[in-house]
Amino acid sequence: MKLRSPSLFWRTFLLILLLIAASLAAWVQSFRVFEREPRAQQIAQQVVSIVNLTRSALLYSDPATRRFLLSDLADDEGIRVVPLEPTDQVKPFPDIPLIGLVSKQVIERLGPDTRIAAEVNGIAGIWVSFEIDGDRYWVFIERDPLARDAGTQWVRWALASMLLSMLAAIAITGVVNRPLKRLSDAARELGAGRRPAPLPDAGPAEIRTVNASFNRMVGDLAKLEQDRAVLLAGISHDLRTPLARLRLELELNDLPESARAAMIDDIEQIDAIVAQFLDYARPAPQQAREDIDLSALVADVVSHARLDERDDVRIERRIAPGVRIAGYRTELARAIENLVGNAARYGRDPETGRLDLTVELSVEGRHAVIAVADRGPGIEPDAVERLVRPFERGEAARSGQAGAGLGLAIVDRVARLHGGVLALEPNPPHGLRARLRLPLG
Repeated sequence: MKLRSPSLFWRTFLLILLLIAASLAAWVQSFRVFEREPRAQQIAQQVVSIVNLTRSALLYSDPATRRFLLSDLADDEGIRVVPLEPTDQVKPFPDIPLIGLVSKQVIERLGPDTRIAAEVNGIAGIWVSFEIDGDRYWVFIERDPLARDAGTQWVRWALASMLLSMLAAIAITGVVNRPLKRLSDAARELGAGRRPAPLPDAGPAEIRTVNASFNRMVGDLAKLEQDRAVLLAGISHDLRTPLARLRLELELNDLPESARAAMIDDIEQIDAIVAQFLDYARPAPQQAREDIDLSALVADVVSHARLDERDDVRIERRIAPGVRIAGYRTELARAIENLVGNAARYGRDPETGRLDLTVELSVEGRHAVIAVADRGPGIEPDAVERLVRPFERGEAARSGQAGAGLGLAIVDRVARLHGGVLALEPNPPHGLRARLRLPLG
């Protein structure tokens, strides 16, 4: 399944969040680098002070009270003094930049013979060696000054900062994408055949230029639609007037019945072709959609076609009751008429010559589906896309059937006008099923 590409809003939003996260990461790393040296000096000074104070206390305290002093240091300050033995199991600190700086400064201040360890004889902590009268000792600092006690306050600050950053990213993304969203909505309205509201002449110069150009294009297209409608109306009038005179003269003249019928049929074909041209060229309605009882509309169109009055025609109706959609009644009626008329024209059984039609209205999820199926010769799968284009006709139509090749193109235009889709499918064992899928509501 092809994944749907995220919208421009989400792309911009994620990009801003990514930039914020990268900036914060760079800032944190820079802070750690620049803060490392002062912190190392502070920790080293603290360790050196503890070692020096402990050594001084042992040197200048009364031997009788020295034991109590060591006990108080261990209980109150977590500092112990133990002899340094050659057999001590010593584990050094890991190779970390901060610890390396601390160790270097401690050794510089206490002397090159000073040893620093992270663990001695299985006891973890800070171990620093010193010497008194030729005897070497360990100072064990239980409270690790290398461990920063930041508490949980930073978590609250981090969450607050992230929330503010997300709100700022949403606001910035909305401001940046709002003009493009308006332009996208207007283009979608224009693509559906409706005239969108003019875009505002506001914002940056580039946005104002694009909006002005789009508004001018919409105006030009509207004028072109009006001119085309006037032109076609004039052509229709100029063609139908002589056609009406020709038919009147045929009725009044004493001609053989077969010749009169053939000539009248030709005139009706020309009139039908002109009507199809007008239907296809008619601009999309600009008024608001109305609530339509699609079940009643389909039943009326099929009834007005009067196909089942013939002996060689059978129509099966499967119309679900109470199906309603929001749309344009005239356009939908024209589309259903074209589907039924197209099936009646080309859908006869090639073996029996009978016309078996099935007209169905059903609800599939949040869509209403109008299906007209016949038992005719059908069409090739590779011809489906071609037949919904204007002025394209099937093989049966080329063999003498009337029509200008606009019937299915008109249905496809009506489907797109309502946000739906027209699909042509095979109807086994032979025949064609035309499905007009329209959104409900």
